Amino acid sequence: MKGFVFTEYKAREGQAPFEKLFNLFMELLQYTNGDATEAFDWLNQLDRKYALTDDKYGIGDFIEDLKEQGYLKENEQDGAYKITAKSEQTIRKRSLDEIFGKLKKTKQGNHKTFKTGMGDELNPETRPYEFGDAPEGIDYTGSLRNAFINHGIEQLSMNEGDLEMHEMDFKTQTSTVLMIDISHSMILYGEDRITPAKRVAMALSELITTRYAKDTLDIVVFGNDAWQIEMKDLPYLQVGPYHTNTVAGLELAMDILRKRKNPNKQIFMITDGKPTCLKVGNKYYKNSFGIDAKILNRTLNLAGQLRRLKIPVITFMIANDPYLQAFVREFTEVNNGKAFYSSLDGLGQFIFEDYERNKKKRLK
Repeated sequence: MKGFVFTEYKAREGQAPFEKLFNLFMELLQYTNGDATEAFDWLNQLDRKYALTDDKYGIGDFIEDLKEQGYLKENEQDGAYKITAKSEQTIRKRSLDEIFGKLKKTKQGNHKTFKTGMGDELNPETRPYEFGDAPEGIDYTGSLRNAFINHGIEQLSMNEGDLEMHEMDFKTQTSTVLMIDISHSMILYGEDRITPAKRVAMALSELITTRYAKDTLDIVVFGNDAWQIEMKDLPYLQVGPYHTNTVAGLELAMDILRKRKNPNKQIFMITDGKPTCLKVGNKYYKNSFGIDAKILNRTLNLAGQLRRLKIPVITFMIANDPYLQAFVREFTEVNNGKAFYSSLDGLGQFIFEDYERNKKKRLK
């Protein structure tokens, strides 16, 4: 397989043989689109070149350990290997750790705003009790102090006027659609753009399911057409011989978000190029040469519709052609969204920071 250059692999000191091979195998799976057989072939090539194993622990032992620990299953009829759901989750967790750092699971719905209201995180600031306040927000220390001041310390007496309440930070819930461009250009020009995009999608999926359980994430891929995939499908995602039908992706994302009840909605779009395709009836209208006015106008019309629905599109452009950036700027202006021009290495950090920052105002 062309397009990848591997340098000498150095394991950390003290790593067990299984752990050393496991880390490398999980990394290889992301480049082979979840194909375990191809990943083993690459692992054997690396072993021959860099002597990853010895006579005490070989690749065969590693395969048996993967099966015993539930990471791998073997087809009894043809002997083909396939990774399990446990491996899929492990890949997502590794992507999360690599891109977003070690994140601890917290309470649900953890997007902070600058507003106070009914929430689940106490604010140091306090205020007098108001009818309807939840009991869990009572500042007991402040309330006792008020009672002593108001009624004396000889006999404890407390009434409604003594109660002091913590302000509580309101935490928003967000529905996100992540759009991933799988057109052929994502692997052209000697650069693998789809693997970093998949890695970010897996990390974002794991982030939301473990840290923001009230949030929703839907994943849409778009080429000539657009369709929805599940989180478990991400390791196997491949680029096809497709053009870029951005309109189909945005229309599907809009349909998904219409069904979501959260007031805060957004679309993250990872792409490396301009829209080059439309579906008109049962036929595809395509033009890869420059920016086609017919395709551009349909795309911008959708950007305007999304703006009226108060759904911002945050575009992550992983290409630096000036005329492509000009298209993204125009699209972003019409939508009133945001755009980032990112290298592949910085893609995950951009998405993480924007998701965490959550600058959007809570919709009324």
